[in-house]
Amino acid sequence: MKAIKTREEFNEVINSDKPVIVKFFADWCPDCKRMDMFIGDILEEYKQYEWYEVNSDEVEGLAQEHDVMGIPSLLIFQNGEKLAHQHSAYTKTPEEVTEFLQQQLG
Repeated sequence: MKAIKTREEFNEVINSDKPVIVKFFADWCPDCKRMDMFIGDILEEYKQYEWYEVNSDEVEGLAQEHDVMGIPSLLIFQNGEKLAHQHSAYTKTPEEVTEFLQQQLG
């Protein structure tokens, strides 16, 4: 998963003509650490997609602009548009994350 460090970088990434998956997280977040323990297998399963992560505390305002109310959250973007958003309450297990990706990406 590639780290996005600036707003400019984020805007460049989400303007891809292919779907990209962006995880919003924070270093202090216990659920984010739990997700990190299982996301590797999911990354492998969906390796045809580009994966990125944004530390909500480092790139200020980005989470609010994209309605990220809780972390970790997974968002899918293409051509600058948000296609899908998996809120933090539904990212607690590998099954929930996989189901979301299957529904959105096939």
